Amino acid sequence: MRALDKWLLPYLLRRRPAAGETTHLLIAVCDHFEPLHDTDKQGALRRVGGWVDRFPKLIAPFRDVDGHPPKHTFFYPVEQYDSDLLAPLASLCQATGSEVEIHLHHDHDTPAGLREALSRGKEALVSHGLLSRDPSGRIRFAFIHGNWALNNTHPRGLGCGVDQEIGILREMGCYADFTMPSAPSPTQARIVNRIVYLADRHRHDAYRSSREASVGNGKELRDDSRHLLAIPGPLGLNWRRRKLGVLPRIENGDLTGRNPPTLLRIRLAADLRISVLGQPGWIFLKWHTHGGIEPNSDTLLGEPMRRLHESLAGIDGFRIHYVTAREMANLVHAAEDGHKEEPGPFRNYWFRPPPYS
Repeated sequence: MRALDKWLLPYLLRRRPAAGETTHLLIAVCDHFEPLHDTDKQGALRRVGGWVDRFPKLIAPFRDVDGHPPKHTFFYPVEQYDSDLLAPLASLCQATGSEVEIHLHHDHDTPAGLREALSRGKEALVSHGLLSRDPSGRIRFAFIHGNWALNNTHPRGLGCGVDQEIGILREMGCYADFTMPSAPSPTQARIVNRIVYLADRHRHDAYRSSREASVGNGKELRDDSRHLLAIPGPLGLNWRRRKLGVLPRIENGDLTGRNPPTLLRIRLAADLRISVLGQPGWIFLKWHTHGGIEPNSDTLLGEPMRRLHESLAGIDGFRIHYVTAREMANLVHAAEDGHKEEPGPFRNYWFRPPPYS
């Protein structure tokens, strides 16, 4: 079923917000960055070195309407922490305006084990000058579940083990989750293409009891320890890319060597109008990828991505803003607080940029 039973009907019955006078498209690439995947440390160092060498060259010719180059958010698997891999990645982020956040694979875990893994992960990334802070000075981070099973939502209980994950993430300083969409995984949530606050409930109840991000509720939910902001990527059907020439393929925001970024995919995602309820002029487009492995890295650092940036420079109907995951969360909060003007000045609205070292 490829999780169609979870998301197809909500997608077909989706609300279509009216377009704003000016449409701002906020683009974040959230990378499940796993340089050690199916290789040894030397292979991982080569992969990181490829990003350090090629990414600055790729983005150098391009700027968004705010004057920012394309950015990348590396969600690094903290259970695979290695200082030799993080140090050059931190330097790359400092040079390009990109950022690193927390990615975690865990299975048959416990609440205590999850807290320990997140605590170690935060400490490791902060030692490289990474992660942000809120106005109180507390360390904050974004999160992606490496096994897709956020809050232990796999039907067979695989890939997580912690029913109380939402509450623990919030307790440990997580400001937003960026896991969804997980389709075709059976962990896919039934609420799609909506920015929501997940409730601190067991398993699927976190989404069933969620509240949609909307103008006017930002401060209440941002300060509520019982809810966690969740920013999804697009999930729908791509009728222009068909299987066997007949069936539409899934558009789930995944950038791969076989399904590279294109202007068509940008427009498909933008048509879903993922936005804060009551503020349709800012559209949030979160793409995800596994950029630490080939051939995805060749796509992200090569000709397909270069062509996309060239196309975006001349796109009609949108003002393009390249953002990190942190900046995207800040812009959600700014929209909730009623801001409808140019989004650029609100990139650091609540969570401060990492200090670097």
